[in-house]
This record gives sequence, C-alpha cells and structure tokens, in this order.
Amino acid sequence: MPKWLQARWMRLHATIPLALSLALSLALLGFSWVVGALALIVVAAATVYVLQAERKSREEMNAYISTITHRVKKAASDVISEMPIGIVLYGEDRQVEWHNGSIAKAMDRESLVGESITALWPALKSLKEKDKEATIELTFNKRSFQARVRPEERLLYFTDVTQYATLAKKYEEERIAFGLLVLDNVDEVTQGMDDQARSLTMATVTTVLNEWAVRHRLYMRRTSSDRYFLLLNQKELATLEQSRFDVLDEVKDATAHLKLPMTISIGVAAGAAGLLELGQIAQTSLDIALGRGGDQVAVKVGDRVSFYGGKSNAVEKRTRVRARVISHALRDLMKESDRIVVMGHKIPDMDAVGAAIGVLKAAETFGKPAFIVLEGVNPSIHRMMEMIYEDEELTSKFVSPEDAYHLITPKTLAVVVDTHKASLVAEPKLLGLTKRLVVIDHHRRGEEFIGEATLVYMEPYASSTCELVTELLQYIHDGLALGVLEATSMLAGIVTDTKSFSVRTGSRTFEAASFLRRNGADSSLIQRLLKDDLPGYLMKADIIRHARIVHKHFAVAVTQPGQRYPQLLIAQVADTLLNMQGIVASFVVCERPDGLIGISARSMGQVNVQLIMERLGGGGHLTNAATQLEGSIKDAEERLLTLLNSYEDREGLLE
Repeated sequence: MPKWLQARWMRLHATIPLALSLALSLALLGFSWVVGALALIVVAAATVYVLQAERKSREEMNAYISTITHRVKKAASDVISEMPIGIVLYGEDRQVEWHNGSIAKAMDRESLVGESITALWPALKSLKEKDKEATIELTFNKRSFQARVRPEERLLYFTDVTQYATLAKKYEEERIAFGLLVLDNVDEVTQGMDDQARSLTMATVTTVLNEWAVRHRLYMRRTSSDRYFLLLNQKELATLEQSRFDVLDEVKDATAHLKLPMTISIGVAAGAAGLLELGQIAQTSLDIALGRGGDQVAVKVGDRVSFYGGKSNAVEKRTRVRARVISHALRDLMKESDRIVVMGHKIPDMDAVGAAIGVLKAAETFGKPAFIVLEGVNPSIHRMMEMIYEDEELTSKFVSPEDAYHLITPKTLAVVVDTHKASLVAEPKLLGLTKRLVVIDHHRRGEEFIGEATLVYMEPYASSTCELVTELLQYIHDGLALGVLEATSMLAGIVTDTKSFSVRTGSRTFEAASFLRRNGADSSLIQRLLKDDLPGYLMKADIIRHARIVHKHFAVAVTQPGQRYPQLLIAQVADTLLNMQGIVASFVVCERPDGLIGISARSMGQVNVQLIMERLGGGGHLTNAATQLEGSIKDAEERLLTLLNSYEDREGLLE
C-alpha cells in the first residue's frame, strides 16, 4: 500500500480518539484545571501531529497522481505512435494537421503534415463533412488499407488489410468456373463433304481447341460431336477475357479455306456458390450466345454479363426441321388455349404488325378468337394502318392494352413478336396474367429476356420476324390460306427490314417472299406504302446536312435540339449515310415525337453496332441496331462519341 494511503488510513483512525480525548479533557477541567489543562495540551499536540501527517500525505498523493498521469500520457503517446493502425487528424481545409508514425511509415514519408488528404488519397475526394462514418478501400505502396473515415471529428483510421486482401484475391482467383463450347455450323460447313474431308475438318478444329485449352490451362472434355465442357478457375477466365477469347478467330482462320468457315460459341459461368447453379448459368450463357447469332462468347460472373466476338453474321440454317417442329408446338398450344393475344414492341414497325397479323391468321385457322394489342400508331406506318383500317373485320382484331386486360385468362396464349425483352412489349403487365407465353423474334438475344416463355423461336439469321412467321404458317396447317391484305402486310415487313432485299437476305428470305406472293401479296402496293413524300425527303436532307465524319470511317449525324423526327425517318437517314464512300458505320441521333432521344446505327459488317447500342441500353443486329435514351441531344451525342472513341476495333478498320 502506498505511504500516502497508509497515512490517510492512520489519520482516519486517529480522528475519533482525538475527538473523545478533547471531550474528556473538557470534562476534567470541571474537576481540576491542572489535569484538564495538561489533557488539552496533549490533545493539541496530537492534533498538530495529525494535521502535519495529513499535509504530508496530500503532497505524496499529488506526487503519485502526477507520476501516474505522466506514465499514462507517455504510454498513450507511445501506443498511438507505435500502434499498427494509422491515425490522421485533418483540418477544415482537408490538410493533415497531425498523424502517427504508422501511417507515415506506410506512406514511406517522414511527415504528412500540411498536405491535402485528397492529394494523398484521391479516393477521399467524394468525402463530405456532413457524411457519417464511412469505410473506403485504398491501395498504396503495393499494400491494401481499409480507411475508416469520421468526418465529424475529422479523423482517419488506416488498417492494413493486405494479408486479408491477398487471401481474398487468391480465393476469388481459384473459384471454379464452368464453360460450354459448341460448334455453331457443323452441318452447314460439312454438308456435301465426304467422310474423309469431314474428318479432316473436324480434326483441324479439334487441334485448335486442344492447343488453346493447353495454352490457357483449361480442362476440356468432349461431350458430343459438336459440344465440349470446360473447367477453369476465375484467374484463367480473367486472362481469357483480356485476350477477348482469341480462339474464336483461331477457329475461323483454321477453316478459312472452306466455303463457309467454322464458328464456335461459348457460354461461361462464374461467381455462383453451387456447382448445380454454375451449370445452369453456363447453359443460359450459351443460349444467349447462340441467340445472338453465334460466333461469340457470353460470360456471366455474378450480375455482370460480358460478350466477346460476334463479328460475323449469323449463318442461315439450310434445314427447316426446326421451323416445322416449332410450328407443330405452336399449333398444339393454340388448340389448348381459349384465345390468343399477340403483342409486338412499343412503337411498332411494319415487321411487328405484319408478324402479328400472321399469328392472328394462324389462330383463326383453328377457330380460336385472337387479338392484336396495339398501343397507339407509329407515324412511320400510318399508311399501312390506313390500309388495314379499310378492312373492318381485321380492324376489329386490334385492341388497346386496357381492353386486353379483360381478355386474358390463365388459359390465354400470349404471343410476343419482333422482340424478346419484356420492357419493350406493348404492355409488359399483360405478360404476368398468363403463364402460356411464346416468343418469336429475329433479333440477337440480349441480357434481358422473357425467361418464363413456354416456346421460344429466335433465329438471328432471319431477315425479319415476318420471315419466321411465314415459315411457321407453311407447316402449321395444310388448309391455311392468306388473304391479299394479310400477305401484303407480311411481305411489307420483310421488304422493310431487308431494305428491298438488299441486306440480311438469304435463300429462305426469298422462299418466304415467294410463298406470300403466291398468296396474293401486292408488291406494287408495298412500294406505294414505302414512298417518300416531299416533306419527309426534305427532313432527311436536313438531318444529313448536320452529318460529320468521325475517326475517318464513322458517319455521325446529330440534329438540332427541339427538332423532332419519326423513328423510321431516323433509320432511313442512317441507311443513306452508310452508302457514302469510305463509311463503315453510321449513327443518327435525333429527338423523337415521344420526347425520347433515338439513335439508329448501321454498319457494313466490319463494326458490330449491336454491341455499341447495347452499351446505351438498346440492341439489334450486327449491322442494324438502335436505342432510345432519356435526356438531351447533347448528352446522347457525348455518350455515343465516348463509345466510338473507345471502340476497340477502330484501329483495324479500312485505311
């Protein structure tokens, strides 16, 4: 026990006897003043001694407390200076006022005082004084730190998490990824070959794939004649993404001597917790890659979906087996339904309306009531709609989204044509009223998709949805007969999407057009529907007047703010600009009548405009794509030019 504490303890015990002695001395004065006086002297001496002891104990106590305080302050100072957590105190001007030695050592600096925290750590630029505590990940001097920010006290705490970050990175890199690889066009490439030539071709492709797998340390297992299973980790996946899956070009180069080069598609899944989920996602990724036309890779890591390749047009299938199978499945679905509701995309074009009329005719063949959901009339097809409105029976089949709500039951079949995205359907809410869904589309598949569809018929090689519906009609019923108006509407959709059979036209396109002509389609009427009027021609000329050449080979036309043009006119201007010498891709940015900013993109095949438009929220084909944006013309132009500036294949264009 300390001496000052012992002295205080003794004083506490001496106080009571002194008080009793004083009382006794006063009592003795009444008997004998001599004895009482002596007693008082003794009590006074004892009191003086106790007071001196008390004063000394106080001095010792103060000295002890001072020593303890000094030791505590020194220990606290040493702890703050030497502790592994960095501490920074900054002022209102965000300049460092004080810091401990740990952060100085981590920064490899003697002093940070007077320097700006945003200059030292740029990630703190988003920091606001009114914000509460926040945690920011920082990396400097090849080490990882977790910065805990306390804006109210203007304090920063830095914790070295390098070891944890290294372990987490290693864990992520070693996580398993699944891949599925398929040869897109084996039948088309090897058709007409003898067994020896077919074997040599397949051996060449297999050699390329095996060398690629060994080079990137992948486990590849053949599961069928045209399918492979891939097993890899996420580190190797990152390497493959950096190389942009050059195996796509290697396979095409190895078979370039053939009339039709071989192409492959790959679906990869990573980031999922379970193997079953990985397998399902890998199959979905492969479906997306094939749905976009093949010759590409779809990689899904968590919520991120990336696409690589897609530089070639989809190969036209030479067999109609799939069309026949789909038509029979669609026939059975129609027979089992109480009614059929057909929907195209918002602001429908001739292809969407023509395809919807074709599905409507198929439903009526089986005696099922059918309706087409139409939300407003696109000004670009007003002539076509005027022609349709002359037929009272066909006009009665067009209903508004509000009327469609009362028509759909759980047994109703909903057929979506010319789009596969729920957000682009004329009325997305209608899709939730029935589980019997059919999707018929010719666009390359995007990340958004009507996943709960019962039947999906998507063929990116097709010129239009009208072409696909026409093929289905040839197999769906032997007694089906189209009227002149119906056949003309469908042929108009094909003519519009192929630019009068000049782009994306295959042998099956002409066969579909021939079938429609045999059923009475009037080509002269279609030409009248597509004729330009003088005001429209002058509007196109005005848009072209604002065109300029970007990066030598991109034509970009941007209209003045406040000037609105229909979507069809925008697309026609993009087609016109593409015909200019030296232009490989054209882009037209205009404000539409609905207030949105429309961008139409066209290319000759050297540039995948679909990928560019997808980054702006749109989609389409390799050579034909578009998107709609909210905001101003200037913002849309800046976003487009940013993408064109960063387009990876720009340097490989024509010189």
